[in-house]
Amino acid sequence: MNTLPNPIEGSLIFENKYLYVCLANFPITKGHSVVVWKEDVTDIHLLKRIEYEHLMDVVDQARNAILSTLGVEKVYLIYMDEVKHVHWHLVPRYDEEGFNVLTHNPKPLLDVSLAKDIIKHWKYLS
Repeated sequence: MNTLPNPIEGSLIFENKYLYVCLANFPITKGHSVVVWKEDVTDIHLLKRIEYEHLMDVVDQARNAILSTLGVEKVYLIYMDEVKHVHWHLVPRYDEEGFNVLTHNPKPLLDVSLAKDIIKHWKYLS
């Protein structure tokens, strides 16, 4: 299975046999979420085309659900492979622009209630 920490109970937003979406365990902003590929794949270029397209469709769905739920104008999509496992960070931008949002100190996720709100705005893939 994947090398990333498991989602905190109640933080799961979407899951299928390939990936899952959940609130980040250590968010840098309210609504910071991750889309995690379940299979151990160390870099995005190693995914098959159909897998990559599915991953990006889910990233798009997650972004749209977060935008609708939080009413923010922008959600940053961040792909970093520092842990050698395919996953995306979706970081809502509030009243700031640019890289400043990335300087916030992550704090442990204590309240998972936002996951239910994001689920309500999720438009399932066909």
